[in-house]
Amino acid sequence: MLKIYNSYTGKKEDFVPLEPDTVKMYVCGPTVYNRVHIGNARPVVVFDTLYRLLQTLYSNVIYARNITDIDDKIMIAAKENNESIADVTERYTTAYFEDMAELNNLEPTLNPRATETIGEMVSMIKALIDNGHAYATEGHVLFDVQSMDDYGKLAKRSLDDMLAGARVEVAPYKKYAGDFVLWKPSSDDEPGWDSPWGRGRPGWHLECSAMIEKHLGETIDIHGGGVDLQFPHHENEIAQSTCAHGGKQFVRYWMHNAYINIDGEKMSKSLGNFKMVNDLLQHYPGEVLRFAILSAHYRSELNFSVDALDQATKTLDNLYSVLRDVGSVKTNSSVDISDSAIYQALLDDLNTPVAMREIHALAKEVKSAEGEKQIELKSILLKTAELMGLLQQSPDDWFHVELGEDDLSDHQVEELIAAMNSARAEKNYSKADDIRALLMDKGIKLTREGWQR
Repeated sequence: MLKIYNSYTGKKEDFVPLEPDTVKMYVCGPTVYNRVHIGNARPVVVFDTLYRLLQTLYSNVIYARNITDIDDKIMIAAKENNESIADVTERYTTAYFEDMAELNNLEPTLNPRATETIGEMVSMIKALIDNGHAYATEGHVLFDVQSMDDYGKLAKRSLDDMLAGARVEVAPYKKYAGDFVLWKPSSDDEPGWDSPWGRGRPGWHLECSAMIEKHLGETIDIHGGGVDLQFPHHENEIAQSTCAHGGKQFVRYWMHNAYINIDGEKMSKSLGNFKMVNDLLQHYPGEVLRFAILSAHYRSELNFSVDALDQATKTLDNLYSVLRDVGSVKTNSSVDISDSAIYQALLDDLNTPVAMREIHALAKEVKSAEGEKQIELKSILLKTAELMGLLQQSPDDWFHVELGEDDLSDHQVEELIAAMNSARAEKNYSKADDIRALLMDKGIKLTREGWQR
């Protein structure tokens, strides 16, 4: 049985969906005003892995990951670039899909957009006002946090504690400093929609609540995202959705992935140490980035560094080398993986570090096995690795992608020669031969004195 750590209860629990054989999962997606960094990619990879796992357990898994395409950050980016908001959102939405596909992520069932859900947002605001949980003032509509008895339960903090550690707008039209915006007015040169409270646009928190209700219903099984969203975003989602529906449970299991650190320091704008996925993909295959992300448990902080990526590359080299060595061995797609240590590790709250260790152990067994046993073990290896989005290309394609296919600079030639010598020292002769062949294909002649074009 699948076990999940529920952030709301603070416990690891058996996962039981609300409806038999149907799972509804929602994960917060990007605000599309720029390309995404590696921190944005972590929840995508984590919940893509969960999505794959859930599909082995249930016949109907509905996975929604939204696109926030209306936000003040988008408006600022459009103004700075002297282009329309539509142009900004379309460009960066496309870039996001491309970057996430490079990391071997499956397409979600749904990719709802905030601007397609304005009507549902207005309806939810009306319900909150009618239920006494929101109020209109000076063109704004705000949620009254003091009207909800258990506001703050997800963050496990009191109102005063939450306000002390959060950036909140202190405005004269608020009843309480922690009240958050559901709807705000738009000027003539800002995007806006007609509403009972005047022309305006939604608050960020409201968007996810409305998209979930529209596409998945009033109660869903799993809601995921980064731990940075736990407060205020997810806390406010709970407030909106619960109070709009008469106290009905909003989410059964909350899941949050931890931060990514860059070279030992928390990734932040102030430090300027963001690593854009697109930039990293210029130097490493997407599978390397995915492997590095999954190398730590999703609830543990992940240290992302060049050393970590180089180690991930080396490990994947070794695994693909094993697959190349047994390339003639057939596989059985219907092999039973239920007793596999890899599968069991994933069922235990997505314990990917343990699953990876078991993959290494299984790869060694595959290499030394023979006959029907080798067929079975190779089949289990590939089928369980697929649950983590790994080892799904041919070994020949892997080494071709890793070594590159463009003209080589002098620096790249030197690096490849060093890699070839290192592979020989490790007795990885097949990889050394691949590198030598690539150099020859690029017109590089190796001599005793060095090399020449």
